[in-house]
Amino acid sequence: MDPQHLDSVFSALSSPVRRSIVARLAQGGPAFVGDLSELHDISLPAISKHLGVLEGAGLVSRSAQGRYRRCQLNEKPMTEAMEWMREQAKFWEESLDRLERYLNQEAPPKGDSADD
Repeated sequence: MDPQHLDSVFSALSSPVRRSIVARLAQGGPAFVGDLSELHDISLPAISKHLGVLEGAGLVSRSAQGRYRRCQLNEKPMTEAMEWMREQAKFWEESLDRLERYLNQEAPPKGDSADD
């Protein structure tokens, strides 16, 4: 994943309201902007601003259905972010495993150092 795109995904997810919107769309499927506004008890302009950030990161898409806007979660950016996190977790697990093996090596007996 492009580092700038990854930055925009994590930036978009930095807001509790936006994470809540993503969770709602992931669990409940597509929703209308008005429904999301009521769910979060914030104004339509405020929810639209949050949706704009999510849309800019590619996490959400909006489509017109008559005079209403329907929001839908796009899974690809979340999948790519999860893959990046898995790679980071693997790196740190391997690094900590190497450190543990190193620390568990038998220490040389006292008085048996190369400096003596």
